[in-house]
Amino acid sequence: MFFEFGIKDIIDIVLVALMLYYLYRVMKESRSLNVFVGIMVFVVLWLIVSQVLEMRLLGSIMDKLVSVGVIGLIVLFQEEIRHFLYNLGAHQRVKNLLKLFLGDRKKDSVDREAILPIVMACMSMGRGKVGALIVLERGVSLQDIVETGDTIDARINQRLIENIFFKNSPLHDGAMVISKKRIKAAGCILPVSHSQDIPKELGLRHRAALGISQNSDAVAIVVSEETGRISVAIKGDFQLRLTAEQLESILTTEMAR
Repeated sequence: MFFEFGIKDIIDIVLVALMLYYLYRVMKESRSLNVFVGIMVFVVLWLIVSQVLEMRLLGSIMDKLVSVGVIGLIVLFQEEIRHFLYNLGAHQRVKNLLKLFLGDRKKDSVDREAILPIVMACMSMGRGKVGALIVLERGVSLQDIVETGDTIDARINQRLIENIFFKNSPLHDGAMVISKKRIKAAGCILPVSHSQDIPKELGLRHRAALGISQNSDAVAIVVSEETGRISVAIKGDFQLRLTAEQLESILTTEMAR
């Protein structure tokens, strides 16, 4: 029996194909590719049993499994779903669309007096090979991260930053969170990225920086304890071996967005 096949059906197929491809990429990055393949095999079998062969008993059992399995998948892949929704909301075109309907609220001008102490502290710690991890909050609140550390709520100061990350300091192993031009907390615990694309020479601080940049729009600065080199993680990507001028330029640009 023939059926009409129009432009709407082509768009439908293309959208489904794109969705499956994106799911494939997300599962591959999170090392859940085998689970994705298993789900796809089950879905194909379910369609064959219930739609093609019309086996009522087996089809009804698989229908129940599918209805319950959706909830199980949401629980199992909550981090991947959260990451997908965050990327969707953070996409520049989506932001432009929201600005069109809701109006563009002007942000506070970037204060170079707040950025320069961070840059100078990172340069100083880099020369002394003092490890550091500094997270700069932007649009997404990091209050849950702040609560894992010790509250400071102090003005941004080069000496204070260096003292916190001094090797004998009790807070030097955690992350510092800076929000609204103030040092909110130190010794904070960050989510660690499990991406396999991270170079092996990068340590746990870099994985934590990448993790927070994947889960929020924050800017994470890392000073390597082994090499003294400075890196920045933004939206799941690293910028490595930065000079003072490059670091200042990146912070000025990113914090203005």
